[in-house]
Amino acid sequence: MDAINDFVIQKVKEFRTERNFSQATLATKLGVSNAFLGQIEDPTHRAKYNLTHINKLASIFDCSPKDFLPEKPIV
Repeated sequence: MDAINDFVIQKVKEFRTERNFSQATLATKLGVSNAFLGQIEDPTHRAKYNLTHINKLASIFDCSPKDFLPEKPIV
């Protein structure tokens, strides 16, 4: 996976664990399967969040979509 997707996935995982959400809880709130969320967090799979997911995650975590992105471009 590329660096920007890795960054987003790690940020979402941080938000999830800070709020004590299991993968299953977040999957339900996000409207995706448990398996899909597990694949996103597993670096051996190619699944990743899209912009619609990021927007919904911001709603779930009551934050801005920008909170899942780096301050500066990753090069």
